[in-house]
Amino acid sequence: MLMIGVAALELAEREKRWLASPGVAGVLLFARNYASRKQLIALCEAIREAGGDDLLIAVDQEGGPVQRFRDGFTRLPPLAAIGAVYDRDPAEAVRLAEEHAWVMASELRASGVDFSFAPVVDLARGNAAIGLRAFHADPAVTAELGQAYVRGMHLGGMAAVLKHFPGHGSVATDTHKAPAIDRRSLEQIRRDDLLPFAECIEARVEAVMMAHVTYPAVDSRPAGYSKVWIEQILRGELGFAGAVVSDDISMAAAGAAGSVGERVRAHLDAGCDLVLACFPEVVDEAIAALPADASPVPPPLAALRGSLGSSWAGLLDNPQRDRFVARITALHVDQGTA
Repeated sequence: MLMIGVAALELAEREKRWLASPGVAGVLLFARNYASRKQLIALCEAIREAGGDDLLIAVDQEGGPVQRFRDGFTRLPPLAAIGAVYDRDPAEAVRLAEEHAWVMASELRASGVDFSFAPVVDLARGNAAIGLRAFHADPAVTAELGQAYVRGMHLGGMAAVLKHFPGHGSVATDTHKAPAIDRRSLEQIRRDDLLPFAECIEARVEAVMMAHVTYPAVDSRPAGYSKVWIEQILRGELGFAGAVVSDDISMAAAGAAGSVGERVRAHLDAGCDLVLACFPEVVDEAIAALPADASPVPPPLAALRGSLGSSWAGLLDNPQRDRFVARITALHVDQGTA
């Protein structure tokens, strides 16, 4: 199945045809698709009118440098600010992680969006693409805050998606721009990067996104193309039974598999349930690469559909939201202090 990107604030006719394709499971929205909450709600309604009520709608609304919807939404601090609080007050940081997640989730659910690709549980160990998006360098701290974040998302009516498995934080390269190779042993990766994933899976996360990183000590293929990582380690060792999602096939590090169509097929063959084709210019080729018998949204993906959320009016009338927003927006991004 595919999750595709669309170009603008409204759907074009060819995009409506894409959404009607049986192999398209949803749409991933970006800043280019957002002008206001009213426009966003109308776009979500148009997407489901074109593709059916089961179509999934997602966004990256992590906070900090990665927040696609800003005007009209709470400006969320990066997860690193919560991690910095942990160093002086662990219990306070856990509360802030839950509250951050609840605010993010409840606002998106009130706008017609099913889920955000969150939380990031990569380690804060210098990766150019991760940076402030990560909670902490310590695996145990990251795991504890990740579990809290998952709880907050669930309380807000939203499924959780861990990323980027098996860990993107310990390799310097930005996979948007170049291939990334992490030469550590499987034992090192298990001890450090896999710990947050394993513990957050126990919190009943609904999906895991794969990293476009190659770990040659484990497999010669990037993790999203690897049956070793998906079938043997993620599903076998860690017991994960939810949806496995690729990262964007347009990223430079995804090029190891060849053409757009070959990237789609390689992800599906390795065990991914959902492949992201985020840029409209690759969607035609991505759809053409899908199996002819592409089926309706399977159960692991259906679990990503949000539960019934509050309206915006309901959120604005909720004193709990006011308290949460005040607390999380008081975080200073530079120092992580409240």
